[in-house]
Amino acid sequence: MRQKHSFFYYLMTPFRWTGRLMSGLARPSPRGKVRWLVFGITLAFFLSAFLDDPRGWNRGADWLNGKTSQVKALSWVKIPHYWNVPYRLGLDLQGGTHLVYEADTKGIPESDRPEAIEGVRDVIERRVNAFGVAEPVVQTNKAAGKWRIIVELAGVRDVKEAIRMIGETPILEFKEENPIESVLLTKEQSAELDAKNAAKKKQAGDTLRKMLAEGTKLDFSAYARQFSEDSAAQDDGGRLGFVAENGPYSELWKWADTHQKTALSREPVETEEGYNIVQSLGRNVDEKEIHVSHLLICYQGASRCDGDMSKEDALKKIGELKAEAAPESFTQLAQENSTEPGASETGGDLGWFGRGQMVKTFEDAAFALEKGRISDPVETEFGYHLIWKQDERPLVRYELNRILFTKLTSADILPPQDPWKNTGLSGKHVRRAQIEFDQNTGEPQVILEFNDEGKKLFGDLTEKNIGKPVAIFLDGEPISIPTVQQAITDGTAVISGRFDYKEAKLLAQRLNAGALPVSIALVSQQTIGASLGQDSLEKSLYAGLIGFLIVVAFMILYYRLPGLLASVALAMYTAFAIAVFKLWGVTLTLSGIAGVILSIGMAVDANILIFERIKEELKNGRNLDSAVSEGFKRAWTSIRDSNVSSLITCVILYTFTSSSVRGFAVTLAIGILVSMFSAITVTRTWLRLVAPWTAKRLWLFK
Repeated sequence: MRQKHSFFYYLMTPFRWTGRLMSGLARPSPRGKVRWLVFGITLAFFLSAFLDDPRGWNRGADWLNGKTSQVKALSWVKIPHYWNVPYRLGLDLQGGTHLVYEADTKGIPESDRPEAIEGVRDVIERRVNAFGVAEPVVQTNKAAGKWRIIVELAGVRDVKEAIRMIGETPILEFKEENPIESVLLTKEQSAELDAKNAAKKKQAGDTLRKMLAEGTKLDFSAYARQFSEDSAAQDDGGRLGFVAENGPYSELWKWADTHQKTALSREPVETEEGYNIVQSLGRNVDEKEIHVSHLLICYQGASRCDGDMSKEDALKKIGELKAEAAPESFTQLAQENSTEPGASETGGDLGWFGRGQMVKTFEDAAFALEKGRISDPVETEFGYHLIWKQDERPLVRYELNRILFTKLTSADILPPQDPWKNTGLSGKHVRRAQIEFDQNTGEPQVILEFNDEGKKLFGDLTEKNIGKPVAIFLDGEPISIPTVQQAITDGTAVISGRFDYKEAKLLAQRLNAGALPVSIALVSQQTIGASLGQDSLEKSLYAGLIGFLIVVAFMILYYRLPGLLASVALAMYTAFAIAVFKLWGVTLTLSGIAGVILSIGMAVDANILIFERIKEELKNGRNLDSAVSEGFKRAWTSIRDSNVSSLITCVILYTFTSSSVRGFAVTLAIGILVSMFSAITVTRTWLRLVAPWTAKRLWLFK
């Protein structure tokens, strides 16, 4: 007979279910742990699959966003597009150029050739990186007594320009600072500047007219975010806060002070910055500002004090000056005695200021004084002060918003001036660069030796630039900017900069690359078209798909239910592996894709070992749960040993082979690691999930 329950019982049912759910989350049963693990693996699979190809997520997000935008209550809901990480494709898939250069090392001693070639390799790598080539490969090798440099440029479009850039002789230059000179605009440039500023003013006027037309419905912050070129206030809706007469926005304060009854400017307000649309939000006179002069006596140890007076003598001196000080003589007294820089001209006059503009101790003493009075000595971090409060008045501040349309200046029209200029000293004057170690500190440093002409040029350069930097440029890029400590006339320069041995060696290589006459000649060029690379990629993916389907068919036909679960795990493995390739930035080549396909077979191999062990345990009379557990335990050592040996092979291939084989080794190693996770975790979890449901259907496992 069915039990009847009260209304209160049914009312509390949702709370009971919630309590059971929370209890299950906090202390899950063994079956609950399996379900949670299945949920986590499935979630990871979908996240990886969308990372591999985000188009499905993005289409769904666009469709849902279109639907929610039609419902006012849900219009704020916006589902973002999925994280899109591009694939990195190698030369054979993306298309590009394979170049082989031969270096002419006849004029270089045999012992110096390896370092010279490394320097040239570094220069070429810097050039192709600047050219914007993704994942360039630059390698050197020596065969039959000849040095060769191999360059692979994936995705490069202008092959001739790349070859021209690579083949140029490295250019080493020594430059000194170029003093900034004021350059006047030409008549044409002045006309261009005036025309651009007139367009800015018109843009400000047009925007203001639109705003005035909105009347009380005006949303000033929306216009500020859209149009304002004041980056500091733009994100805050154009808010400047309270501005004072003597502050950074004094011109806007003057407008507000003469338009106290105007909420929004009727014309753009022109300032040095540009054209402003100003909105006044109110006037504040709660605070006051004061006009102050001061006399400073600093002492040894005080901030910014160059004098050698002791603190006791400074206190005595300020006391004597206090006795002499009077309003009518304070300015002259400050001019004659104050240690503040410029006091002899200003007489210590600090002008008008409000709260928060001076050191707090000084400010508190100044505001506490009565008008016209001179303070007792006041100590701050700068020394001892006498303060004369000349006047005080209410501080009028206006709360303003503004939209700024920035004026252009001559700097926006004139080409930028190079901060460095040539000195005539170049790589042809460098005899060699080598590494030595400082005898006192043990730090590596680079020693430069010049020829006779370079010795004189370098001596003149250092003599006129003592205390100034001298830059060393290679191919137009600075590689070192040391500061000249003294004139160097012996033809030897020392470059030190607290760098380690690796950095010092790289700098020496670069200097030698720009100094030694290592010319290179193009001896082989192989171009792979983008269409050929795309065709190779499509065939590789097609082959991988056929192989995957054949493996799935075999597993299901031979192993039945475990084979089906292994196929599901294999699909998850593929998604996980591709996601790892994307996130790690692995460059995929044809050989790399071969590594992926091979790792799929190895993933199946691990599952086969497990399933055969499970079969043996079932034949020995174990129940299904026990057979699954024991099968994984017994198969693990074989899986571990075979995969570790494969990983060792991958390490050897990566260490001792060329780039294409390295790509195969990397993808195979990643595939092996992910396949171990797939076999041991994913397949095992699925088997543990279905085991209780199939315990009486062992024909699915045998």
